Amino acid sequence: MSDLDEFDVALLNQLQRDNRQTSEALAAAVGLSPTACQRRMKRLREAGTIRADVAVLDPARVGRRATFVVQVDLARGRADIIDGFKRDMQKIPEVQQCYYVTGESDFIVIIVAEDIAHYEALTRRIFFDNPDIRKFHTQVVMDSVKLGLEIPL
Repeated sequence: MSDLDEFDVALLNQLQRDNRQTSEALAAAVGLSPTACQRRMKRLREAGTIRADVAVLDPARVGRRATFVVQVDLARGRADIIDGFKRDMQKIPEVQQCYYVTGESDFIVIIVAEDIAHYEALTRRIFFDNPDIRKFHTQVVMDSVKLGLEIPL
């Protein structure tokens, strides 16, 4: 964060809360001109600080009523197997997040599905049909207590 000044931080905080604000509203909130805000946003996007501008959907309202946290253990810890699993996870739309982690598991995968039957079909395709997976353990999310998308700055 060393290359971000106080105006960048203020602007990023505003954009994380609502990226549909007008340049005028952003300018008033951060103490810059609308043009200066636009220039900074362009620079932050080009630098990759702002990765994407997206709409955050309510999964239940679009038919994804079930969320699963899955711990995955690979059979072998070879780099090609790890990289292959990473590539596979990136291609599956139901996989919302995938983390390569330390500890008892190799990966933590967050999956959204229509229901248990949909998840069960996914497990067959994603996990059971993959000979590089030694085992996986699923936890069903009962309630989404906090789903944070803002990075504290």
